[in-house]
Amino acid sequence: MKKYLVYILILMAGLLLGYVFFNKDSETETHDEIHAESSTMWTCSMHPQIMQQEPGDCPICGMDLIPAENSSEGLNAEEISMTENAMKLANIETSIVGEGRGGNNIMTLSGKIEVNEDQKAVMPAHFNGRIEKLYVNTIGDRVSRGQVVASVYSPELVAAQQELITAAKLKNSQPQLYKAVRKKFRNWMISDAMLDEIVETGNVRTAWPVHANVTGTVTEIMVEEGSHIQDAMPILKVSNLNSVWAVFDAYESQIANLEKGQEMEISVNALPNENFSGKISFIDPILNDQSRTVEVRVVLNNSKDKLKPGMFVQAELQGRKQITTEQSLEIPRSAVMWTGERSLVYVKTQPDRPVFEMREVTLGNSSGETYQVIEGLSVGEEVVTNGTFTVDAAAQLQGKRSMMNNVNSQKNEAVKMDMKLPKSFQQEFINVLGHYFELKDALVNSNPNSAANAAKSAIKALPDSSLQVMAAGHLEEVKEMLEAISKNDELENQRSHFIILSENMIALATNIDKLERSVYVQHCPMANSNKGADWLSQSSEVRNPYYGDAMLTCGEVTAELK
Repeated sequence: MKKYLVYILILMAGLLLGYVFFNKDSETETHDEIHAESSTMWTCSMHPQIMQQEPGDCPICGMDLIPAENSSEGLNAEEISMTENAMKLANIETSIVGEGRGGNNIMTLSGKIEVNEDQKAVMPAHFNGRIEKLYVNTIGDRVSRGQVVASVYSPELVAAQQELITAAKLKNSQPQLYKAVRKKFRNWMISDAMLDEIVETGNVRTAWPVHANVTGTVTEIMVEEGSHIQDAMPILKVSNLNSVWAVFDAYESQIANLEKGQEMEISVNALPNENFSGKISFIDPILNDQSRTVEVRVVLNNSKDKLKPGMFVQAELQGRKQITTEQSLEIPRSAVMWTGERSLVYVKTQPDRPVFEMREVTLGNSSGETYQVIEGLSVGEEVVTNGTFTVDAAAQLQGKRSMMNNVNSQKNEAVKMDMKLPKSFQQEFINVLGHYFELKDALVNSNPNSAANAAKSAIKALPDSSLQVMAAGHLEEVKEMLEAISKNDELENQRSHFIILSENMIALATNIDKLERSVYVQHCPMANSNKGADWLSQSSEVRNPYYGDAMLTCGEVTAELK
């Protein structure tokens, strides 16, 4: 009996210990599951910048949020990760870097039509006075040699005429005096016929005509009615547009394949059914140290007046030196982003995961829709060829190297970007700036509804101009960020989009030739999760759009644009 009692006590002790240990493990497992579930972040497949601790709808597009991938594991400091859904919805495509036939060595250059400076003339004044009447009032007017372009009142000429009339009465007794007075009028470009008229009538003229000294098209009017002029002061600038310049930018790597006299086949965007040809007449001996390009010039016949200064053109030409190797690395033009002196691509660094890294590359000649790659890529690497700016936006939000954020440079890299913007675009962009400032003020006041309305107004004011690749990329980013803000009523998400919007607005604003008033680039080091963020302001006084009243004056002025 005692023996059975001992067995029963041992069994009960075993059950008790088992309960204690296994229940503890169960509780630990349940606690770990709860902790893991609570630490899961949820994101939008279309807008990966959205991160929330709970599932729900995207505040931008309304789509269901999905669990975010833990992109920090296994990535180096410069890599970014995107979800497969984000890749599909943003239509991001990649291509394998391959070898291409480079033997034909065909290069493509982009540029625009400009006035032939060799055919430009200035019409100067030849005496002091005041413009009483200006007969040429519009740029683009045609003038002919000898045509009267202005009427001038000159006290100096009034006095000289009185002197001439007096000297004429004494010309028989003092012929040398009379000749000396008449000679003075020749220095003012006054004809003998007009002098004879003054002597015969004895009447003093109060208004003197200014005649055109060349035939051409007026490109600039330097004065207006009522203006005071002085001897040799320019009145008009006139160009003979029977010939124009096609001016192209050639990159540093292309210079060795160019020489004077090379034949170029030129197409004009505005005249798609016509082709022009010409020979290189000038290659700038000085390299632009910002854009890393040289100016290449071709003189084109324009006797039919079809080519207008400002038109965009493209040229194809055979390189001077044939490529010695049969094969060369090539990538599509759509893969490249330009930021002044840098040419960038995004490389897919892991074959089985959507992980990307920005890479600077050195490019060679352009052949059709591809670029030759001299440095930066190897055969078999995979690069983004569609949706490049979307990947770049994700990199900006994560504080990684990007088009706007070069870790090897000082802040405000955008301020250093050199872009050539058409005059029409510049004027329209100034109007967009006004709506941008309204948007900024709405964020300062923490008013998401006003911010959305300002973004909608800015979208309507966006220019619809033909731009070069780098400028077009910035404009596309501006449009995307404005659309995201306009469809969003969540303040913090609006502010996150405003970071990228501002970077691209700064890049464009710094290339406006003349702003209506000073604009200040301001920087807050605490914004964007302590990565720092910039914005534009009409006032040097800091009013922070990323924090509003919480840290209204946090920031500093880092640049002034005029």
